[in-house]
Amino acid sequence: MSAAPKSVSLRGFQLIDEPLLNKGSGFPDEERTLLGLHGLLPPAVETIEVQARRAYAAYKQKNSDIERHIFLRSLQDMNETLFYRLMVDHVVEMLPMVYTPVVGLACQTFSEIYRRPRGLFLSYPLRDRMDEMLATVDDELDVRAIVVTDGGRILGLGDQGAGGMGIPIGKLSLYTACGGIPPENTLPITLDVGTNNQERQDDPLYIGWRHARIEGPEYEAFVDAFVQAVKRKWPQVLLQFEDFAIDHATLFLERYRDQLCMFNDDVQGTAAVVVGTALAAVRTSGKPLPEQRVVVLGGGSAGCGIAEQLIAAAIEEGASPEAARANYYMVDRFGLVHDGMTGLYPFQQRLARKRTELDSIAHAEADRVSFIETIKAVKPTILIGVSGQPGLFTEAVIREMAQHVDRPIIFPLSNPTSRAEAQPADILAWTEGRAIIGTGSPFTPVDYGGHTFPIAQTNNVYIFPGLGLGVLALAIPRVSDGMLMASSRALAEAAPAAEGDAVPRLLPPLSDVRSVSRHIAIKVGLAAAAEGLIPAATEAEIAARVDATIWEPAYPPYVVA
Repeated sequence: MSAAPKSVSLRGFQLIDEPLLNKGSGFPDEERTLLGLHGLLPPAVETIEVQARRAYAAYKQKNSDIERHIFLRSLQDMNETLFYRLMVDHVVEMLPMVYTPVVGLACQTFSEIYRRPRGLFLSYPLRDRMDEMLATVDDELDVRAIVVTDGGRILGLGDQGAGGMGIPIGKLSLYTACGGIPPENTLPITLDVGTNNQERQDDPLYIGWRHARIEGPEYEAFVDAFVQAVKRKWPQVLLQFEDFAIDHATLFLERYRDQLCMFNDDVQGTAAVVVGTALAAVRTSGKPLPEQRVVVLGGGSAGCGIAEQLIAAAIEEGASPEAARANYYMVDRFGLVHDGMTGLYPFQQRLARKRTELDSIAHAEADRVSFIETIKAVKPTILIGVSGQPGLFTEAVIREMAQHVDRPIIFPLSNPTSRAEAQPADILAWTEGRAIIGTGSPFTPVDYGGHTFPIAQTNNVYIFPGLGLGVLALAIPRVSDGMLMASSRALAEAAPAAEGDAVPRLLPPLSDVRSVSRHIAIKVGLAAAAEGLIPAATEAEIAARVDATIWEPAYPPYVVA
């Protein structure tokens, strides 16, 4: 189906300089005449396929991952349609360059590789001009999806200040490349509240506000001013919070989830993709979810969010709330989380074990039970790592776990790759090839015992583009827990894993991510309809609205406005 004509008012260099409209050598002769482009472009008129071949050849000439990231970002800033054509054609190869793991390095060096403005930097010193700053966004843009960060906890790399902008840019690129959301519907935003990263502050090239990070009531008031301004400017927008510090992520989620259509990808998106992958792993293991014993290493918002959603899934499958919750053990840097600890956040308190349980665990020192002691006592069947610390899934830990379960499910999820709790090759060796593995960053397949084991990357890209597509296509006003669970189960449905697989494939290939996103969007729509968030509709009606929303990277014909 050919694209509908698009009305444009820009001409000449102004048109070529607008990445959402630029076609480069793809402008046909009649458009060059109408829009004043003759002489500004070489005479050859090329298809987007020819342009993509040239761009890919240039991409292959780059010698490092950061150079490949810079090339793709520069292409995006010059010609967005061509950028997305390249991404869709080579998504498996290029997704790690645009997002994890390379985006971590891109955030650390954001000031050094900065080329051209994209999105909004909302700086604390201008806190009284929030509406004015949002008004700078061109009214011709139909902003329907925003990703916002304050740069406080970028992946496993900590505070990166204004350099955290690489995360919203990368996430929204995946909304389009993997979910088909039109790029003109997206807007990346960074809340620049300073940084406590001394290296950033001392960097003469740092582009952010050189000030210690604003904290406390002043910080919360700034975020609230932003949210209220967004509600005034774009009341129907999907607002995704990304990479906020642990004490802010759940705070803002609880505060704003009923005020507008928003979610926190670190808490809810991570949980949704882990649950989807875990459901596929459980199917392979042959032991139903309510019978699994789970230890989560990393008691922050992401780890607790994963545990809570797995508990909800177990309850859906017939477990009582008490029985489901009894199977979950959280471990942080102080050991097993229990109700005798001080300073626990409310979301941690809900998952804390009883202090009296420690008395039955051998070698427990005072009020502390170590990670390895927890493994010995609990004998988990599922082990999940979101600690941000590499190497904590030691050989002793993995071998101890593997003694007590035939098919241990082990997910070292910390990003980037350098922060993974263990290497997949080691896990397979320590479990004699019995482990069912999911990771947070991409790893190459592992050869062991005459088999090649693909390593499932439990990347949020399997969830949030489809979730966003469903929200935008159906104008869903809120993101509910039921919608998130529907996305997890839809992902598990798309997985090729089956009971008894010696070499389980827990996730569909990333090359199929667009079709997976469509499937998730439809299931999200059905869940929203069942909850009364949108009018009742058949699956066929929902699918038609989703399909009508999906954007393909192709040049539409232009007419003069």
